[in-house]
Amino acid sequence: MQTLGFAMCGSFCTMGKAMEQLAALREKYSLLPVMSHNVYETDTRFGRAEDFIEKAQEITGRKVLHTIVEAEPIGPKRLVDAMVVCPCTGNTLSKMALGITDTPVTMAVKSALRVGLPVIICLASNDAIGASGQNVARLMNTKNVYFVPLSQDDPLKKPFSLVADFSLLGETVELALEGRQLQPIYR
Repeated sequence: MQTLGFAMCGSFCTMGKAMEQLAALREKYSLLPVMSHNVYETDTRFGRAEDFIEKAQEITGRKVLHTIVEAEPIGPKRLVDAMVVCPCTGNTLSKMALGITDTPVTMAVKSALRVGLPVIICLASNDAIGASGQNVARLMNTKNVYFVPLSQDDPLKKPFSLVADFSLLGETVELALEGRQLQPIYR
């Protein structure tokens, strides 16, 4: 059975969808959960950090990695066959595009990419076609980086926002493991 790293960032309004996808992927893959400091430590109106940690550990049967030191060996030790970032914020996406490695999630991604493993991005960002747009484009043109198909979630009220279609995560992962990209932009 292949193993997926499943890294979660602080797009708190999409954490419910992310947990649903984590549970769906469990049917086909072994899973290694990773959380950003924000998800691991922050309670919001969308849920308590403690509940997200408990749910991720319950689904995966593994301890959540939540430090840079814990995430670093993922690539070199081949702990995963691919790394999923779901949800991926514009902040984390921009750090990945610029090679900034200052969180457990960015370290997990760097660790996977440095040994040529696929990284699948399930983006949820209010500035993806604004301030983060250049970084979306940079990563779309980066070897071994794959995007879950995405679109504007509310073009009138949030004109710079893009959100992945979380229901297409499994299909995107399957294709990425074959070195292929599901059409990244739709609608």
